[in-house]
Amino acid sequence: MISNFDVSQPTSLPRSRCSIWRRSLPVWIATLATLTGTTLTLAVATPAQALRVTVTPSNPQLGDTLTVVAAYDNPAISATPTVTLGQQTYSTFLVGANRFRALLPTTPLDRPGKLQIQVSGEGETKTVTVALNKRSFPTQSIWLPPGKDDDISDYEFNLVDAFKKLVTPQKFWNGAFLRPNQGEITTIYGVRRYYNGKFAQDYYHRGVDYAGGYGSPVIAPAAGRIALVGRESQGFKINGNVVGIDHGQGVVSIMLHLSRINVKEGDMVNAGQVIGAVGATGAAAGPHLHWGLYVQGQSVDPVPWRTKSFE
Repeated sequence: MISNFDVSQPTSLPRSRCSIWRRSLPVWIATLATLTGTTLTLAVATPAQALRVTVTPSNPQLGDTLTVVAAYDNPAISATPTVTLGQQTYSTFLVGANRFRALLPTTPLDRPGKLQIQVSGEGETKTVTVALNKRSFPTQSIWLPPGKDDDISDYEFNLVDAFKKLVTPQKFWNGAFLRPNQGEITTIYGVRRYYNGKFAQDYYHRGVDYAGGYGSPVIAPAAGRIALVGRESQGFKINGNVVGIDHGQGVVSIMLHLSRINVKEGDMVNAGQVIGAVGATGAAAGPHLHWGLYVQGQSVDPVPWRTKSFE
């Protein structure tokens, strides 16, 4: 026979006796079980871990990067929480005492509406609902000279794709990102395009174009490790001469169409360090710098990263 005893609320005892009752609880239970020959099922409530979750910005639009911060009130907890949106689980990193952060990308191809972000840790799950707002993106027609509009080769695609998906545990950047070139912005993030009169399905401009003069310096927008160097002469027909910077924790920058490259793979660079020069290599209609910023493998708008500091 199983008997259930409610021993969690000794409200009839004075405060002084309550403390004695709590200290002697195991002995009391053992004695009672021995005397009655019964098995006790005892439910003792544990203190809540108080998982706190914040998401910024609170009113995002397509192309924004969402910052999800999870924190425990209990200082003894060190387990890394999981952050999930839909079927995707995002990398989470320790950013302070009992504080963890995940970066979630959004793109022009996402559907505006409510996002259900789930954060789980130590048996507790919190769901935060965020409204992702629509954003209008202009269209643009690009005419490329003959021989410049070929499909990308597997060699070039695979190297660039692997770079964009890098997630390293270290965080190299600090503070807001810098403008990589002083030229005027000619094409904003998210523009939809027609190439030589043909609409590019599921395409959006994955970065920002700067109309810097040919040979003008290109700097690292933030600190990081040079993880990709590609050259037109070695098969980079579309992106041209390329430098890719790993800023850490799933954040990477890629600079396209360079005329000169000043770094090599494995180099560590500081924010503001010259890494190359503006050019027109690859599938470029004229001299300009294309800066693409990727978070967890997805292209996001770089502009917010220049106006605020992501933790």
